[in-house]
Amino acid sequence: MQKVLQILGTVGKIILIIMVAMSSLLSLAVAYIVFAPDDLPKPFYLSYLYPTPVPTLDPLIPQLLETPIPDEIVLPGNGIMIDTGTKIINLAEPGGRRYIRISVVLEFVPPAEHTEAKPAAEGEGGGENPAVEAFTTAINAKLPMINDSVITLLSSKSFDELYTSEGKEILRLEILEKVQSMMPEDKILGVYFTEFVVE
Repeated sequence: MQKVLQILGTVGKIILIIMVAMSSLLSLAVAYIVFAPDDLPKPFYLSYLYPTPVPTLDPLIPQLLETPIPDEIVLPGNGIMIDTGTKIINLAEPGGRRYIRISVVLEFVPPAEHTEAKPAAEGEGGGENPAVEAFTTAINAKLPMINDSVITLLSSKSFDELYTSEGKEILRLEILEKVQSMMPEDKILGVYFTEFVVE
């Protein structure tokens, strides 16, 4: 019986030592994860979410409702769309084996007469607004100049610059800036790609 008690006492001491060692290691691991700098390797990193006050619009709502929206503001999608057609252009690649097939549509702010003169109603011989027709004709007359600038810009691009979504957005901005600088009197609302194939 004495030997059994000695063995149980020894086993109890071993279990106690293991539990103390495990709790000490766990405490050290928690302290390391919480207090060590984040540039040291850790099994996981803590992220803290602090409550941030959300601004309320309640005091501003009456002011916003009373503020009229200016008539001259035209939202994207409400302008005049001019399709520049489909272009197939060699890219600036060694050997010239890669090319882009692209269709570009430019959206322009309508002329002031477009908002003032309403088109005739149905049955009154109505059709396109004369101001819009004149504007579209004037822009179409400038299409060779627009196409030349787009082709020149695209032929200076490489495949790596165009195949990512970021590259497409950069190209969209570059086309907008280039065409807008050539036609400062006409405000461009947006540049849309209706076809974009890089091969």
